[in-house]
Amino acid sequence: MTERITVVKIGGNVIDDAAALKRFLGEFAALPGAKILVHGGGKLATRLAERLELEVRMVEGRRITDKGMLDVVTMVYAGLVNKQIVAGLQAAGCNAIGLSGADGNIVTARRRAPEPVDFGFVGDIERVDHKLLGRLLDAGLVPVFPAIMHDGRGTLLNCNADSVASAVALGAARLAPTDLIYCFEKRGVLRDAEDEGSVIREITAATYPPLKADGTVSKGMIPKIENALRAVEKGVRSVTIRSAERLADDSGTTIR
Repeated sequence: MTERITVVKIGGNVIDDAAALKRFLGEFAALPGAKILVHGGGKLATRLAERLELEVRMVEGRRITDKGMLDVVTMVYAGLVNKQIVAGLQAAGCNAIGLSGADGNIVTARRRAPEPVDFGFVGDIERVDHKLLGRLLDAGLVPVFPAIMHDGRGTLLNCNADSVASAVALGAARLAPTDLIYCFEKRGVLRDAEDEGSVIREITAATYPPLKADGTVSKGMIPKIENALRAVEKGVRSVTIRSAERLADDSGTTIR
């Protein structure tokens, strides 16, 4: 059994940049110990949908996933993007295996209720098979998850990659001490959004409310930090938010 597990999530800003992705995968492959990668999809799904003359609809930045769009995101996220990442990791000496939630029934989700907004085939995570996850890690494999899950009844679902990473990390935490790293375009949570040097080094359940109240933490960073705090409360050792270009160092904002 592994002594520690690191779960890393990358977004589309890395996936859409071939050079940045190659550099990131090299650093990820070099991380010590057992590890798991969760990735978003980037802009390719939108470009492909437009070429297929499918309507791309967003509500508050979230994609409406009708049947046609579900086909596109499955092909792109669980197919092309996932396999490009797995191939890149193999080239970096990391024995990776790409898995949707349906593979091995490793992650199941439920379709989100249609009220107040019907997002279509969008799911919320229900269960992670931590025992299967443990067997894969014990075999020396590095699981790579897109955000395509299933409901256990034959339907694929498009899920939020941040939520997938949190759920997978909680599953991993049942096996060994687990750290979750969210990589995005900034160096961390910034006290001043215009100053990359103003990284807040640590946020806790006690220090977060004042940061939210005075607007230091706002918009899309609010659910990210609140999800991180819940993950820590439920058993993940720490959650760090940092730049994908600084994966290997101890920079960024750590949620404890």
